[in-house]
Amino acid sequence: MRKINSSASGKLMLFGEYAVLHNRPCLVAAIDKSLTLKVVEGKRDKVNESVFVKTVIDNFSQQFGEIKATVKTVSSFGSEHGLGSSAAVTVALTKALFKLKEIKITNKELFDFCYQVVKEVQGVGSGFDLAAAIYGGMVYFVTGGKKIEKLAVKELPLVVGYSGVKADTATMIKRARISQSFLQKSEIIVEQARVALEKQDWETAGKLMNQNQEILRKIGVSTPKLEQLIQASLAAGAWGAKLSGAGGGDCMIALANEGKKAAVEKAIQLVGGEIIRVKLAL
Repeated sequence: MRKINSSASGKLMLFGEYAVLHNRPCLVAAIDKSLTLKVVEGKRDKVNESVFVKTVIDNFSQQFGEIKATVKTVSSFGSEHGLGSSAAVTVALTKALFKLKEIKITNKELFDFCYQVVKEVQGVGSGFDLAAAIYGGMVYFVTGGKKIEKLAVKELPLVVGYSGVKADTATMIKRARISQSFLQKSEIIVEQARVALEKQDWETAGKLMNQNQEILRKIGVSTPKLEQLIQASLAAGAWGAKLSGAGGGDCMIALANEGKKAAVEKAIQLVGGEIIRVKLAL
């Protein structure tokens, strides 16, 4: 009876949310909050399987030969902050099953398998969170994995604040007022942000964060609480700040230099935000 521990990282969306659901690019970061599964080959506990675990094992068995495994969570960053726990489970388990079957695959093949699982379970989704969990670091990503490029970025002076509200991504996607103008502006911001981040031009990246937040605000996915955290960050000296992900709650992010970081964190806390300390997971 073979046992494997398998891990995958969480994610933070930096630029391009919502547009990435419409064949436009985004920039996403893998973060050092990881989930670890213990996968034991031999028997299967269908009663206690989550829908993602069930779908991964079923699809894997259909494509690569039947496999029975019991899956337990060893450690997790939880689902409450919107950091991509479902994607991390999907990636960690899929990696473990390929190892158990001694099948070597590329990152793109791993992504394609996991993306089919997510589409089957959720019906929608671009796959950016899977790409972050698989490739690590900072990733330039286009819907469905049409482009997945890991950028040469080794650090990110990021401050993350949790709003205290768990976002309902499906509801927010239905609520968002997407227009061609929004999609065009988002793509321009993402392309400019990619250049700025690769140059470590944090000030320009911060200004682009503010522009991204402005267009997200206009499509109706920001909230008074997120705006409060964002404005507090900017007032404390952050280069830029925006919501991260679906909006409606979850997290906001800010870019701030080392000298201003403590002040930005304190400002977020003073208006009721919770600081989540993260680093880029390379």
